[in-house]
This record gives sequence, structure tokens and C-alpha cells, in this order.
Amino acid sequence: MKVLVIVPAYNESLNIEKTIKDLKNNAKEYDYIVINDCSKDNTKEVCEKNNFNMISLPINYGLTSGIQIGMKYANRNGYDVVVQFDGDGQHKAKYIKNLVNEIEQENCNIAIGSRFVTKKRPKSMRMLGSWILSVAIKMTTLKTIKDPTSGMRAYDKKSIKEFIRNKSLTPEPDTMVYMLKKKLLLKEVQVEMQDREFGESYLNPIRSIEYMVNMFFSILFIRAITRKNK
Repeated sequence: MKVLVIVPAYNESLNIEKTIKDLKNNAKEYDYIVINDCSKDNTKEVCEKNNFNMISLPINYGLTSGIQIGMKYANRNGYDVVVQFDGDGQHKAKYIKNLVNEIEQENCNIAIGSRFVTKKRPKSMRMLGSWILSVAIKMTTLKTIKDPTSGMRAYDKKSIKEFIRNKSLTPEPDTMVYMLKKKLLLKEVQVEMQDREFGESYLNPIRSIEYMVNMFFSILFIRAITRKNK
């Protein structure tokens, strides 16, 4: 099975080298492609210096477009599975095989790297938004996703084609609702993640609230009315 790991990167010059080294050491049987989203720092130069496989975008399109471009690249080059893997060093490459195995064994169309399959979600303000999104997903699909905000996911050919067919799909929780409505199977696989070592997430407190509100309404009022495939 041919597997491509998509690594979206925006201003990750201090993290990208470690991230790709992790992939090469712990997921070396899989191909990877860095999608440099017109970083303002020297992410591009770091990738070029290390001869990393990279697509460098001419303007900052955003995470959604970066993933869409990666999906199109995978489809055009005959990949069977795409793995979304953050460039900030929070994901661990050693778990990729577990996600891919679930798809290889036809247990699901999308495997989600979840922190909360065998471990309980901690009670904190940070996790309150995650819990709210889990409730919203349960209300609209009757399915439980314990870690809806996880950005570590593996997609099979069917889900890759859904991304290509529908340009509105994002690498966010509401897309999981869309996929469930399309009768695709999702499965969570236990993984561990770590805090980013360098840089800061674009989700500051205000943006985090805006993100959760937008996701909540998208799940309940947009993706919830997705038509099922016949």
C-alpha cells in the first residue's frame, strides 16, 4: 500500500527539521511531502538545505488549501493512503503505522490519532471546547469522536476523493461529520502527542473561542445536512 505523509508548514523553521527527521527515523517506509505555505521565516530555506521533499506555495493560502493541494498531489501520484501530520513537532511518527494498519485491514476509511481512546480527557478549560465539539458531533451523527480536534489523521482513497471533489472540506472536526454523513467509517487509534518545542500556535485565546464557535455551528447547521451517498 502506497502511503504519503502530508506535512503542512507555516513558519516552522525551528521545528520542521526535527519533524522530518522523526518521519525518516520512525516512518521511513512511507513517502512525505512538506507543504510550505509561503512561510515568512526561513522554513523554505531549511527544507531546501536538507533536500526535503517540498511544495512551496507562492502565497499564504492557509491550512485548508495546503491540505487540498497535498490531497491532489497524492491522487495524481497514485497513493492509497494520505496521513496528515503537523509540522510543529507535536505528532509522533511512530504512531503512523498504527493508523495506516487500520485502513489496510479495512477497519475504517479514516483513522484518527486520538489522545483519549484508552486515556481520559483531562478536565480543563482547554479541553472544554474539545468536549463541546464531541457533543455536537454526537448530536448530528450519533457517533462518538473523543478527540475531534486531533490533526493527525489517515485517509483512504475514498476520503481522498471526497476532499478533491468538495473544495469546502477542511482538515477540521466538521469535515469528520461530513465524512460520517457520506457513510465513511471513522476509527480512533490511541496515540500520544507532545507540546511544540518552538514557536506558538496561531490559536491565541480569542482565536480559539472563534474557532470553537465556528466549528460548533458548522457541525450543527452546515455539515449536519450533508446528503448521504446512495
